[in-house]
Amino acid sequence: MLDQQSKIYVAGHHGLVGSAIWNNLKQRGYHNLVGRSHKELDLTDHVAVKKFFDEEQPDAVVLAAAFVGGIMANSLYRADFIMMNMKIQCNVISEAYAHGVKKLLFLGSTCIYPKNAPQPMKEDCLLTSPLEYTNEEYAIAKIAGLKMCESYNLQYGTNYIAVMPTNLYGPNDNFHLENSHVMPAMMRKVYLAKLIHDGDWEAICRDLDIRPVEGFNGSSSKDEILDILAKYGIYNNKVVLWGTGTPLREFLWSEDMADASVHVLLNVNFSDIIGIEKYSSVHFGASTDGAVDRNHSAGRGGAIPALGEIRNCHINVGTGKELTIRELSELVVKAVGFEGTVEFDSTKPDGTMRKLIDVSKLHSLGWTHKVEIEDGVRKLFEWYQASLS
Repeated sequence: MLDQQSKIYVAGHHGLVGSAIWNNLKQRGYHNLVGRSHKELDLTDHVAVKKFFDEEQPDAVVLAAAFVGGIMANSLYRADFIMMNMKIQCNVISEAYAHGVKKLLFLGSTCIYPKNAPQPMKEDCLLTSPLEYTNEEYAIAKIAGLKMCESYNLQYGTNYIAVMPTNLYGPNDNFHLENSHVMPAMMRKVYLAKLIHDGDWEAICRDLDIRPVEGFNGSSSKDEILDILAKYGIYNNKVVLWGTGTPLREFLWSEDMADASVHVLLNVNFSDIIGIEKYSSVHFGASTDGAVDRNHSAGRGGAIPALGEIRNCHINVGTGKELTIRELSELVVKAVGFEGTVEFDSTKPDGTMRKLIDVSKLHSLGWTHKVEIEDGVRKLFEWYQASLS
């Protein structure tokens, strides 16, 4: 098992997910943490990843790095979404195995589930029907990642766990209009529409200087700024959002997600997930502390007939609660103090109409969420405002 002296590599530690996990580990007394920015380590470069593992020799890995975005980004960059994520996963997981990493936590997404999956979605509905077209490439990459973890466990006796968080939001979220997720994009749009109405051009320029939109920043002319914001549905006291507003979504505060992830990293083993107490020791020759005896497991082969088919070993991470996109917009409007109008453009895609996950497996492993959506939206706007100062 891991202790507070264990060296833990958090891949993607500057992002929404990774930074929250990093902070949670530090709060729990785990200070031997390793992180690299994208500039310092390109995870799509296998040679660079191998060199990193050779030098650092981490005891555990949290794979929170990914190429991510919302409906627009998924539609525009389909090849990037599947190739970048597959490269990252293959490089990190294969080198983790090659360097004897004791524990690996892979972060995926609930977009792995079929478009018309029964609600709420249990882990067992994976690969039972077609995916949502707009994020198919990203979903396929994440399915491959969780299958890598599952397959390494079955073939080599490793202890790699995959968790699938629902829609996340929180500190360090991505508010760039071109490729952000629904809540931060909505919040920034509403905020900027309010600023235009208020005539607060100093605040608008400060916002654009920190997060330029397609190269336009606070130095651009007023007309240029208004034109580029209009492209994203931002007007004087009016915001236009994609879709009908009727899709239902579940949201999880990123710090709650981090707490769940670290709980799994520190307390949950593959044997716990598949419900066979002596799975590791009987079938893989693992020691009592969870480390794998590689001589016993190496080259053993995949299936264990006595155990039947083992699949869907990932863990859903969420709240088990949902609201419509329109209801979310109302919470954002309230948090921002916006008095204008919010319209929905029904000619634009909605994406999956409902995406609620079943979190009973997570609850059975000893964790439940703490932050409710009403408080979370307010906290996110407070963080966003602070990021502009």
